[in-house]
Amino acid sequence: MNGCLLLHPCLTRVNKKNIRSPESSLKELKLLAKSISLKIVLSKIIDLSKINVSSFFGSGKICELKCILEKINDKNCLIIINSVLTPIQQRNLEKSWNRKVLDRTALILEIFGSRARTKEALLQVELAHLEWQKSRLVKSWTHLERQRGGRGFMGGPGELQIELDKRQINARIKKIKQDLKKVINTRTIQRKKRNKIYPIISLVGYTNTGKSTLFNLLTGASEFSRDLLFDTLHSKHRKVSLYNYTEFILSDTVGFVSDLPTELIESFKSTLEEIIVSDIIIHVRDISHEDFYSQNVDVRGIISRIFLANKKRLPPIIEVINKIDNSEYNGQSNVLNLSSYETNKIYISARTGEGIDNLRCHIDRLIADQKKYY
Repeated sequence: MNGCLLLHPCLTRVNKKNIRSPESSLKELKLLAKSISLKIVLSKIIDLSKINVSSFFGSGKICELKCILEKINDKNCLIIINSVLTPIQQRNLEKSWNRKVLDRTALILEIFGSRARTKEALLQVELAHLEWQKSRLVKSWTHLERQRGGRGFMGGPGELQIELDKRQINARIKKIKQDLKKVINTRTIQRKKRNKIYPIISLVGYTNTGKSTLFNLLTGASEFSRDLLFDTLHSKHRKVSLYNYTEFILSDTVGFVSDLPTELIESFKSTLEEIIVSDIIIHVRDISHEDFYSQNVDVRGIISRIFLANKKRLPPIIEVINKIDNSEYNGQSNVLNLSSYETNKIYISARTGEGIDNLRCHIDRLIADQKKYY
């Protein structure tokens, strides 16, 4: 098991409303690291007045952190910074600390790589990896990466990866895109057949909000749902029948996260297309989470980007407030806030089934309102 040092940079001069607290951001970073079995040696919030263009941190912070690393005394300890680093910043930090450094983008891509199982997901993850690495190939590999080798970002590119130049990377990217195009064409044909018969409803939401559990509850499926970030990387589809013989196709999609890398959105375009063709979107939210409102902003922002990029109009969105049974749910404060800012939400527990009949009725009414399904 790899050990890691987690660093969350906090710009002291940034003053934004409804921004996540540094403690909450660090907590999410811990969950991301643990989701691929990294052993957290130490986690710290680092206050910054500004970001250094060449090394991200100033010289004083770099020396301070170097002393901490010397006390850890583990040459293989990864350093994960909860921000996006430029190739120059990453290279200079690795040189200063003599350790492998990952940024938030690399960590999320690593998680996706560990979760990919289907051929399509494997191709999408590899495409995202290559697109991200391409800008970092030229003069960016350090002696650390030559020593480490292995798979993914944590192992470094190894000797074989070092020898690849941009032309070879581009050739592989082109081949992957061709393979994905075939998959997309097949998916499009299948989707058109489904759309002719049934409306499509997609489950979306922040990762680990209970989408897959709700999918199992609505469809009667028995697929194992784990309490892991990004447990679903490929869309799942099932036909659902309601009480009055109303039928639709329910699609479970990949979970979102704050600062989702652009490379992933682009590479998982074929999977995200399931959202674009939806007649109804069910946005699943975790009311027990401390970032309940911030997660909503993140998900809404990503959905808007997807539809705007494809020049499509947003379909009706059902806000499903999940996990009302959770022992960590501070119902008093959240319900008071919701009553002030958000109305017409459906409260459920996908785990116990509470409120699920209200959701079914709401889905039934929305489908009935869509004239093409009369």
